[in-house]
Amino acid sequence: MTSTPSTPPALRLHHHAIVVRDQEATRHFYEDIVGLPLVATWCEVEHIRGKDRTYCHTFFELADGSALAFFQFADPDDYEELASNLPKKLNHVALAATAEQQAAVIGRLEANGVPCRVTDHGYCVSMYVADPDGSTLELTVDPPNAADIAAVRRADAHRELARWLAGDHTPNNDLRALHKAEAPAG
Repeated sequence: MTSTPSTPPALRLHHHAIVVRDQEATRHFYEDIVGLPLVATWCEVEHIRGKDRTYCHTFFELADGSALAFFQFADPDDYEELASNLPKKLNHVALAATAEQQAAVIGRLEANGVPCRVTDHGYCVSMYVADPDGSTLELTVDPPNAADIAAVRRADAHRELARWLAGDHTPNNDLRALHKAEAPAG
């Protein structure tokens, strides 16, 4: 087992950056529909991966001061080279939300004709939606006993990883089945 510092080496997420085609479509989605305020726009020229590139970099703030950030390059060929928004892939950004916040976003998505899906994982309830460039945004609501669940997973994290890597792929999420068993028939 690797020794890890008792205090994480980072304070919080500063930003997660994504390359987009259209900053205005991105702004409308993240600010007007999702509800994250645009707090900074930087227009720059920088030497990136072997050439000078002109871009606009926007930041949409989360409650803790971190941000989702988006690059739009002036040269459309830069988008094709640098974007990693691969449709139908599992990569996504997950943000914590309250049930009320999640419901409000779902309402705004529906009002704007934007499809989303909700999954009860047992340890959280997640809403997934694709932004205008196909990047997946997840809004996650933790249950009231999230700290208890996290304590169990923290205590067995290394053991469970070793078990899975050794070839035992038996699911360990008994919470998903528990929630389905408690759900009212409908």
